[in-house]
Order: sequence, then structure tokens, then C-alpha cells
Amino acid sequence: MGDVNSTGWIDRDSLRELPPWLTGLANALSDVDPLEISSFLPPPTGGRPGAVLILFGETAAGSDLLITQRAAHMRSHAGQPAFPGGAIDPGDADAVAAALREAQEETDLDPGEVTVFGALPDLWLPPSGFVVSPVLGWWGEGTPVQVGSPDEVESVHRVLISELLDPANRVSVRHPIGFVGPGFEVQDMLVWGFTAGIISRLFDIVGWTLPWDTERYVDIKV
Repeated sequence: MGDVNSTGWIDRDSLRELPPWLTGLANALSDVDPLEISSFLPPPTGGRPGAVLILFGETAAGSDLLITQRAAHMRSHAGQPAFPGGAIDPGDADAVAAALREAQEETDLDPGEVTVFGALPDLWLPPSGFVVSPVLGWWGEGTPVQVGSPDEVESVHRVLISELLDPANRVSVRHPIGFVGPGFEVQDMLVWGFTAGIISRLFDIVGWTLPWDTERYVDIKV
């Protein structure tokens, strides 16, 4: 399957299964510099290994991304929208297996319907200490999804890419500690932080981003 932790890893065989609009993103993975995605790269001492699934789909309504909203009582990133994912367990063969397992547990998706076509470089989440492998997948219309683990997930959303690209839904998010980053106001959620950063940078890399008002701020309250 390839080394999912390598920058630009692509499963070339899987490209034949992707829709034309997604092959450009898949091919762009080979040229992605880690710093294009995040300024938080894994420290030399490492961290707890984790994986997330960036899952693209397409329904009658349009192309979409699978996003969960974490439960409000979680110890880290409580209540935040996020990609399905979590820690890589000893029983997981690799980051791909972990990402698919976590997504199934959280959303009841069928991993057998997912075509994994690549990954982004490992990224560092300082608040939780995770070194995260972002795994990219495609599943077409996919199975119906729902909250599979109420202890971890409050809600599950298939968010249209057109909604995420709409300049009216884009904001700059300010955190009290001084962090400023991209955000998306979609489906009664404010997507920000790690998840919004990856979405925004992927859109930039493949040239999908539309001009938007970067001076429209939303302040995070903690």
C-alpha cells in the first residue's frame, strides 16, 4: 500500500477509481511541502501517533467532505468539528488502518467502500501531543453515516465542498492565545483549527480557493 507517512505518498492504482475533479488533488500530493500544510511539524522527540481520514464523496447534492463534531466533554478539542480519527492502536497495521477503524467507530461508515489514494505529511498537534497522519480517501455516495460513538462524537456531517468554498462562509478565526487561522461557517458549525487549516491549504494547493474576506474575524471564546 505504500508508506502512508511519507510526504507525497500516492497509491497510483487507486487513481483510476477517482473522479476527474479529484485526480488533480491526488497528483498534487507528490509536491506538497509539510510547511504548506502546517507550521506545526513533529518535534524530534515525536509524540503519540494518530491518524485522521480526509474523506471525499459525491452525492446528488454535490461533492463533499466528511466532518464530525466532537463531543463537548472530550478532554482535547472538545466540541470542535474534526475529521474522523484518533490514536493509532497497537492492533492497527498502519495509519490507514487506524484512520478507517476510527472513522467506522465514529460514523458507522463501511471501510470497504473507501478508496485510500494518498496521505499528507505527518503533522503535530501541540494541544494534545499527537503526531497525526492525514489519510486521504474517496467513497462516492458511501453508506449512510450517523453517530457511532456518542462518547466521542456529537454529530456527523457531509459538508458540500461548494459550501466550504463559498466566500460567504469563510472567516478568519482568532483565539485568545493569539492564534489566527482560517475558518468555515457551515451547517451550524464553526470549523477551525487543525481541520480548517488542512481544508484551506488543500484548496489553495489545487487552485480551488475563491477570493474571500480575510479581514472578517470570528473570536473563539474559551
